[in-house]
Amino acid sequence: MRAGLPRDPAQWIALALALAAVLACAWLLRRGRSSTIARAGPAPPRPGAARSGPDPAPPSGAALGAAIAAALSVVAALLSAAYVAVYLRGGPRIIDATSYWLEARAMAAGHLAWPLDEPAASVLGRFLVRNDAVGDAMAGPSGANRAAEVAVLFPPGYPALLALGFLTGAPLAIGPALAAALAIATYDLAARFAPEGPAPAGSAAPIRFVPLVAALFSALCAALRYHTADTMSHGLAALCFTVALASARRALDETHAAAATGAATGPLGPAVRAAALAGLAAGWLAATRPPSALALAATLPFVLLPAIAPGSAAAGPREGEPPPRRSPRLVRLAAAMAIGALPGLALLAAHQHAATGAFASSQAAYYAVSDGPPGCFRYGFGAGVGCLGEHGDFVRHNLAEGYGFLAAAGTTLRRLKLHLVDALNAEPLALLVLVGAVIAWRRPRSRALAIAPLLQIAAYAPFYFDGNYPGGGARFFADVLPVEHVLAAMAALALAERAAAAAHAGSAATAAHAERGPARRRGALLPAALLAAALPLAGFAFRAGFDHAALRDREGGLPMFDPAAVARAGVSRGLVFVDTDHGFNLGFDPAPEDVAVLRYRGDAIDRMAWEARGRPPAYRYRFAIPDGGGLATVSITPLVFDAEPPGEARIEGESLWPPRAQRGAFALPEHAGGTCASGGRLLAVHAAGRGEAVVRVGLPAPWLRGARISPRVALSGDGAGEVRLLVDGALLHVWRLEPAAPSPPGAPLACADLPPHPIPEDAVEIELALAREARETCGTSGTSRTEGLFALDALSVVGGNSVDR
Repeated sequence: MRAGLPRDPAQWIALALALAAVLACAWLLRRGRSSTIARAGPAPPRPGAARSGPDPAPPSGAALGAAIAAALSVVAALLSAAYVAVYLRGGPRIIDATSYWLEARAMAAGHLAWPLDEPAASVLGRFLVRNDAVGDAMAGPSGANRAAEVAVLFPPGYPALLALGFLTGAPLAIGPALAAALAIATYDLAARFAPEGPAPAGSAAPIRFVPLVAALFSALCAALRYHTADTMSHGLAALCFTVALASARRALDETHAAAATGAATGPLGPAVRAAALAGLAAGWLAATRPPSALALAATLPFVLLPAIAPGSAAAGPREGEPPPRRSPRLVRLAAAMAIGALPGLALLAAHQHAATGAFASSQAAYYAVSDGPPGCFRYGFGAGVGCLGEHGDFVRHNLAEGYGFLAAAGTTLRRLKLHLVDALNAEPLALLVLVGAVIAWRRPRSRALAIAPLLQIAAYAPFYFDGNYPGGGARFFADVLPVEHVLAAMAALALAERAAAAAHAGSAATAAHAERGPARRRGALLPAALLAAALPLAGFAFRAGFDHAALRDREGGLPMFDPAAVARAGVSRGLVFVDTDHGFNLGFDPAPEDVAVLRYRGDAIDRMAWEARGRPPAYRYRFAIPDGGGLATVSITPLVFDAEPPGEARIEGESLWPPRAQRGAFALPEHAGGTCASGGRLLAVHAAGRGEAVVRVGLPAPWLRGARISPRVALSGDGAGEVRLLVDGALLHVWRLEPAAPSPPGAPLACADLPPHPIPEDAVEIELALAREARETCGTSGTSRTEGLFALDALSVVGGNSVDR
């Protein structure tokens, strides 16, 4: 945990503002106490006042509250925009954020999935899922298939919104716009679930100013500033969750009001419109973060059931209101919510079909061919959960015995530990959320707010990876931060009211204050708001600011691709090769214009991509992070290819990841520096069962027709297997590999160049199937499986076609 005195300018500014707020609050309270003593006793008549009776009613606070909420929304938007510049340094930083960026850019160009041109290795990589069903379905009489398609694996709800930013030329403005909407939605959520109007019979007295303080907490929440600055989906998910809850409550209130007055409601009345908005938000949440939609679906019954129960204290917002009628009004509301959910659900289904060729999970399809062991990425519990490629260190450290109850409890507790800082920027302030949950639980109308965070925690318990990182916090719980801000506001103001009541108890001015109760409560708004603002500001200064500084400085401290740097280098057309997944996601455009961005592989794949695109000028974009950390350096240098293709070319094994298919095995790029491995890396094949273990990798067929190819493999220990050459689905040749003698653990790799074999001139699809053997040995402890190493190091190509042929 990072905490201490402020270090960064933003932390010092937050501390100065917190101190100013505390001093202003103290001055106002002292001033108010002095004026109270001076006014003790009967109030003097006003000059010139000849009439008697009560004073004129003050103006309604609704307009003032709406104006303050609007101002806070502007503050939230400005802070998120400042976060982009100060902490993100101008662009998306987390790999997930860059993937959403790529997905949104593709959707802005009209693609849920886009054609995958050869060589596929210049495009495919982390978080991209390939769909071969399109090419198979479009096979012509000649056997030539239409290109396969590729899509980003994440759900499309947030990228669809971010695509609007690309269409308007300002994608990074979407986050601040979400920040402003979140502040207003939080205000509305609190106004619906903690209203300031007269309490229903049997209910507790309302707590004043909760909507405004909740909106203030939203604006000053550093975790929300990150999630509405970086291109992550949690800001939109939080907005959808909040709008769905508030709109469902509004629909019920409108229905109750109509029932109380006997007014007729049309099919498009206020209640139906509110229900449709709730359904739209819920459906879009399902298209954005499906587990959070499960938590919302489990929360909504706690909103609806108490409200429709006859005789319930939550049945209506005013005393004496008759029980609501269940039909036809409630049936109409349910239908409106169901219809409203359709757009989001349809978008999700369309994306999954485009990414997988079926109505299946795009994330499951990606991990099925890109990671292992088989079935490692799933929503649930059991052995084999946890992917060793994407989350290897985490899985080896925390899931050695599988993902059972203890592992799930550990993952949840790690999330909760980091989440304590998220709501109000410091762990101790999370107590306000807990106190607010207790208060909300005792109020039937607010009870759903106490339940929603618990259901969000439960919804993510079946997912094995904690997903935490500095700045982003426990991001899987960020979707209910607006709910937690309402709870914290309820607690803070309830405690403030109790303290104020204790301070004025026994005072000679108590009677006078009772007569001026509403005016006194309005006058206490500013001190309460100042004190509420000081809490998260001080939390950021002493605690949360350190996490966000760590986020700012990680991985070179800069976005890994900057179009402005390309322009400054004088690159106006051609190919730019990048060597990071982040950089590719930020730079690649499915519909490129003058400058196209591709992955740098450092082998023959780069030349093939250059030839396929007409041999334009080529450049390499280097993003170099200093060994000791610090700010990365960017250099853009020309990348020169020979005019004539070399007599022998080499394709590195790791360039062929991710595979086309995996069965009983999985393949991962691994470092092997200081060994015989070409370039210090290789594609290692790991067996994951007792049956046949096979990994199929695709080769760039247009350049290999008529060539002679020679795989180079690496072995160690008891590693053994075979390399099968498949052409158009038929087995053409098999290379069998056996270690000369079993080597002890830690022995150096042995590399072998296999005899070359020709490729037919008319080949359309070429694959290598890497069949892995895992042998069983008998020892004193019984039978065990020993794997050794079996890896594809590289592929030598002699002859073949150039782009001209």
